[in-house]
Amino acid sequence: MANKEDRFQGVDYFNIDDLLTDEHKLIRDSARVWVRQEVSPIIENAYEKAEFPRQWIKGLGELGAFGPYIPEEYGGPGLDQISYGVLMQELERGDSGLRSTASVQSSLVMYPIWKYGSEEQKHKYLPKLATGEMMGCFGLTEPDHGSNPGGMVSNFKDAGDHVILNGAKMWISNAPFADIAVVWAKDEAGRIHGLIVERGMEGFTTPTMHGKWSLRASDTGELVFDNVPVPKANILPNKSGLGAPLGCLDSARYGISWGAIGAAMDCYDSALRYSKERMQFDRPIGSFQLQQKKLAEMVTEITKAQLMVFRLGQLKNEGIATTAQISMAKRNSVEMALIVAREARQMHGAMGITNEYPIMRHMMNLESVVTYEGTHDIHLLITGMDVTGLSAFK
Repeated sequence: MANKEDRFQGVDYFNIDDLLTDEHKLIRDSARVWVRQEVSPIIENAYEKAEFPRQWIKGLGELGAFGPYIPEEYGGPGLDQISYGVLMQELERGDSGLRSTASVQSSLVMYPIWKYGSEEQKHKYLPKLATGEMMGCFGLTEPDHGSNPGGMVSNFKDAGDHVILNGAKMWISNAPFADIAVVWAKDEAGRIHGLIVERGMEGFTTPTMHGKWSLRASDTGELVFDNVPVPKANILPNKSGLGAPLGCLDSARYGISWGAIGAAMDCYDSALRYSKERMQFDRPIGSFQLQQKKLAEMVTEITKAQLMVFRLGQLKNEGIATTAQISMAKRNSVEMALIVAREARQMHGAMGITNEYPIMRHMMNLESVVTYEGTHDIHLLITGMDVTGLSAFK
């Protein structure tokens, strides 16, 4: 297939740009140009081949997409949470797998080292992670424990100046090429801790997972620990318990709440353009009422989601965004994006299932995004628990 020109213009029906600072817009526009030049020309081919183009890593580092909010003293850009959001939006507009690679590095690897790590760990890992010289992954989900991570069986035992780690993690983005893994496992008392496991440690392997119909341009693998000796200096010292990995997921879910809007914007943008160019019954299909209904509903739902995540970004900047608020935004954005993708697919007719347009790729990707880092139903129950004060999980 000859790659079509990337003509994406963005979607801003309520002049939300007026709420952004000049820095936010510069960051957003820089990412948009990079996606247009480096991602759009090759994404369909990469998706078809199920390959993550490694040359993107350097560009992501230069954009500040790895740990945007990490302070400059640790090698990060030192940006605010809205900057993180607009970056994730533009990356997911390119592809959800691309955004996954960046948000895992940012929120699930750099964030826990920054928040829970020692000064030595921060200075050792964060600067290299920020540039992409070092890549990481996050090991929480296990073969038998997804929505119930507290049931994990991965564990470590004291062995003097190190511990011995055993267990396995599954569905791990970036695992096949990651240099380090932030792994969550139980100590002998059953308390959950984070450990930094480095590639090359004896007994540590990262088999690649195959057969995905979703997130095909993102590398996914397993983490297997067979009596892996991990120095005690690699244990994150400043927070333990299930709240530690869940705090990382809050940051990642926030990024997804912006990112999924990017996928929806791309589908809407394509559908709007197609509606003006595709002729049926001697007129553009955009002139028919049902097509206008679809477009009007798409842009309405995108706008509502944009306003929600912008306010959430303000709350994040103030340090008062709650887990439940983040859950609501993640769930809303992804559901909205899936609906927009499906409606856009119908508007494109048969062409919507081809890689001539991005619709089907976004739709398949979003089927992963709606499940990972808290499923659609789990986020609903988090909101339910928040408003009633009653837990449906026990």
